[in-house]
Amino acid sequence: MAYTEINFRTKKLFREAVAAGQDIRVFQPGPFGPHVKDGPVAIEGPHYPEPHRWYASVVVQDGKVVKVKS
Repeated sequence: MAYTEINFRTKKLFREAVAAGQDIRVFQPGPFGPHVKDGPVAIEGPHYPEPHRWYASVVVQDGKVVKVKS
């Protein structure tokens, strides 16, 4: 799982930011990160240590979220 650089409180706010064309980047903590460059990615929010309340499948292109699948 990965996180967006902006700590979105809800999936709705995240979807609205992507739809508005906001530059949203994704990072993956630990040995697999930090930045995700291209392809499908599963993300979660809000950031740890808060309990995750939402999850989404996204497409990342050139390091930026371009589409929210679910």
